[in-house]
Amino acid sequence: MDENRKIIQVLIAICSLFFIIVGYLTYIQLFRSRDFMANTYNRRQYKIEENTSRGNIYDRNGVLLAYSKLEGEEQERIYPYGALYSQVIGYSSKVYGKSQIEAAYNNELLGIDDLSQVFGMVSGSNYPTRKGNNLYLTIDHKLQALGGELLNGRKGAVVAMDPKTGEILALVSSPNFDPGAKKLEENWQSMVESEDAPFLCRAAQGLYAPGSTFKILITAAAIENGMENEVFEDNGSIIIDEREIRNSESKAYGKIDLKKALALSSNVVYAHLGTELGMGSFMDITNRTGFEKEIPFDIPMSKSRFPYESMDKTDLAEAAIGQGKVLVTPLHMAMITSGVANGGIMMEPVLVKSIAHAEGKSNKELKADKLGRIMESDVAEKIRVMMQEVVASGTGHNAAIKGISVAGKTGTAENELSVKKKAKEHSWFVGFAPAEDPKIAVAVIVEYGGSGSEAAVPIAKRIMSQYLSQ
Repeated sequence: MDENRKIIQVLIAICSLFFIIVGYLTYIQLFRSRDFMANTYNRRQYKIEENTSRGNIYDRNGVLLAYSKLEGEEQERIYPYGALYSQVIGYSSKVYGKSQIEAAYNNELLGIDDLSQVFGMVSGSNYPTRKGNNLYLTIDHKLQALGGELLNGRKGAVVAMDPKTGEILALVSSPNFDPGAKKLEENWQSMVESEDAPFLCRAAQGLYAPGSTFKILITAAAIENGMENEVFEDNGSIIIDEREIRNSESKAYGKIDLKKALALSSNVVYAHLGTELGMGSFMDITNRTGFEKEIPFDIPMSKSRFPYESMDKTDLAEAAIGQGKVLVTPLHMAMITSGVANGGIMMEPVLVKSIAHAEGKSNKELKADKLGRIMESDVAEKIRVMMQEVVASGTGHNAAIKGISVAGKTGTAENELSVKKKAKEHSWFVGFAPAEDPKIAVAVIVEYGGSGSEAAVPIAKRIMSQYLSQ
């Protein structure tokens, strides 16, 4: 009996191990196979790539942005517009791997699916015998090129998107780099060590104090808390717990309402609003709009920061004018602006419009989902009217476009150099047009560009004008 019991125990142990292995392999196949397949250390991936003509990448209108060609017995990835798309499409290098869209959609570009992972490898030749899928981005090449031209080498970012669909129309970052394989190998070390951080996609990963563009959210919170019709006394400066906060050039605006305060970007009024609203209102509006949250996107995107565990009156006042510890990405500011333009609904940003077979037949259309409601539609409508006033008679008057209604908000953000009087502030502008039926929303930041109206506004105006005239 003892021997039979031992045999049964051994059989149970063996069967248990068998089922554990089967379960683990099933889990890998169902849930992790694509991750392992896409891993740059996977040698099978290299073999598949040797025998696959990597798919092309196009803009939304069919402009060719990336393709592969044979150089001797090896494929070379060609980027016709050089550095312009280095922070969007990225690079594909045998030495340094892949980045951005080239990495995120590697399987699609190689035509890899569950069956091809098992049966799709062909050996014995360096010449491609398979064709990968093509990608169509949501990017409008004309806008992307214009954004690069307008930044003109200055550090910063330009984001343009359709507020109703979440489609990214332009995603420009500067400085950038030549993604070609040879240039990448030649310049890799110097770029890695560069203080200019050319590999950083400033549009999606750069974190900046939002300055007065953040007042859009404080305005929403003020309206929601019944402060819309209050009249404020603006004497040019306000002292909160021994901290003096001033308007630009210490201008005093006298008695003004909330609409005028936003149009003139009164730091005095918004610092006061911040202390009145309190931390609970701040946490509520920033949570709704996605601060401290991972936002789904096709390429890496940094989380915008509102890292307060407690806030005294000085913290509240500084945060209300977009300073203190508040940090945001240009893409996130474009999304928030789009949320206002879209009646209070923020859309998930999308960069890839569709995937198509090599023969051109559409394989899969990709659409964004709603991320959620960031404010009620009536609140969004009131802010839209206020943002129109910013452009009609306020700090954003240079963003006005003849025959088109524009809503916007300028921002001037202190930085690590400006506080020491060693450089200008960062220049911001966010806006959308036409204001009544928005087709495009933009966010522009120019590092050390000075006031928002000085550097960012002219860029945003040109981007909106270009798109709406097409």
